Amino acid sequence: MKADPKGVMTGAYFIDGDHACAEGAIAAGCRFVAGYPITPSTEVVERIAERFPLIGGMFIQMEDEIASSIAIQGGVWAGKKAMTVTSGPGFSLMMEHLGLAAMTETPCVFVDVQRAGPSTGLPTLPAQGDMMQARWGSHGDYAIIALCPNSPQESFNLTIKAFNLAEQYRVPVLLMLDECVGHMTERVVIPPADQIEITPRRYWEGPKEDLLLFKADKDLVPPMVKAGDGYNIHVTGLTHDERGYPDMTPAAQEKLVRRLVDKIRLNADAIVEYKEDQVEGAEIVVVSYGITSRVAIPAIEQARAEGMKVGHLRLITAWPFPTKRIRELSTTVRGFVVPEINFGQMVREVERWVAGRARVRLVPHGGGSVHDPKDIYAAIAYVGKG
Repeated sequence: MKADPKGVMTGAYFIDGDHACAEGAIAAGCRFVAGYPITPSTEVVERIAERFPLIGGMFIQMEDEIASSIAIQGGVWAGKKAMTVTSGPGFSLMMEHLGLAAMTETPCVFVDVQRAGPSTGLPTLPAQGDMMQARWGSHGDYAIIALCPNSPQESFNLTIKAFNLAEQYRVPVLLMLDECVGHMTERVVIPPADQIEITPRRYWEGPKEDLLLFKADKDLVPPMVKAGDGYNIHVTGLTHDERGYPDMTPAAQEKLVRRLVDKIRLNADAIVEYKEDQVEGAEIVVVSYGITSRVAIPAIEQARAEGMKVGHLRLITAWPFPTKRIRELSTTVRGFVVPEINFGQMVREVERWVAGRARVRLVPHGGGSVHDPKDIYAAIAYVGKG
């Protein structure tokens, strides 16, 4: 396997989702990764550690996940695209720095290859128990973007998209794999570098003395600068004014945090992505994501073979949640079935936006394996009879 001058290994390969994620980061222009080994995410950084020395990148194995999640933010302010990679317990340790990245508008990518918890749990087995933590794990009000691949090919594609969204909105973006997607091996096609759409970092172009580091453009996103390029910059997790200096007033808090939230909420229509299959005219819609979206297919096909009108909506963007589409469907369908490898997380969002207009049936699973499709079929049949 030979990389082109930009480090992209064009061609078709049989690789797992973790390795595909690493290749996606490289193709997106990431050249700084800090991490700490933790199953089942370790293969991502193993690949990065192997590839980076050949293309001018730097990987640092830090002493823990706390150090990893702050190191990447220093890398970003030095001018690099940066990423950290973890799972379960490490993801919990990173939450304070996820909030810091949101507050300082540091564009970076957090990869979480989910495993069964809580605590140490089942280190090498799948779960989808970090979905609410991804959105609400750090304290205070803020907004992030979270993507959910369901294949190695999407692990590659969505890693690139994660970096593009991070740069476009100056926000931390989370890539929420699960152990099955991370470890399954499938065909992954990597296109030539000139066919991969990359969002460049938007830098301040005016006089240095006129810089207001956190003064937003019309899209609510401020341009960046590189530390060390002669700008007088101040980056803090404290509530700050447009210069970046602390401003300990309710007015400053309202102005800043409202913008941090609105730059995602008001652009949700452009950010949200999902895939539908036979949703129009359906009486029941299965809402799924990650590996569970693939496990649900035999159940859906069986129900259709028996004459049930079943659609499938797969979340690619978990956060922001596709509120408008769920609300629209709730006025036309009988009910929703939501299989998750947890005891009920994203189903709460479905329930919130359905708001009682249709039935919502969770198909829970404690983790360690995927669902038996028979359980998902049973939930479909139950809602269909209701």
